Amino acid sequence: MEQRISLITLGVADVARAKAFYEQLGWQGQEVEETVFFQAGGLAVVLWGRDKLAADAGVEELGTCAMTLAQNVRSRDEVDEVIAAATAAGATVTKPARETFYGGYAGYFADPDGHLWEIAWNPGFTLAEDGSLTVPDFSAMN
Repeated sequence: MEQRISLITLGVADVARAKAFYEQLGWQGQEVEETVFFQAGGLAVVLWGRDKLAADAGVEELGTCAMTLAQNVRSRDEVDEVIAAATAAGATVTKPARETFYGGYAGYFADPDGHLWEIAWNPGFTLAEDGSLTVPDFSAMN
């Protein structure tokens, strides 16, 4: 598994309220399907409803620190490879890799301390050679 993070997803109680908060801090985001994406250097910070995030990760609830770490990879096969390596290292798979609603492929594992990681291949998110991710311009896709 490469030493990098592609996205940090924060589970929030109210997406609109959270988006307004970050915008008040000067962040500029894009909202797509009740999800807000902020470019943050070489990674993205994402705001998503807590219940939706918990369901996507295959857990009952997120607890008080609602967040998952995510790494986008270059292929479906790499998703399986990373999850297998994490499992071999002591992780627990919370949601086996499968097709996603956005046309990609992803799964989740919890590290030994319970931190949730999503490993995903998303055909809409291109990775640079160094693994950095740039959030696409969603307005150009409509």
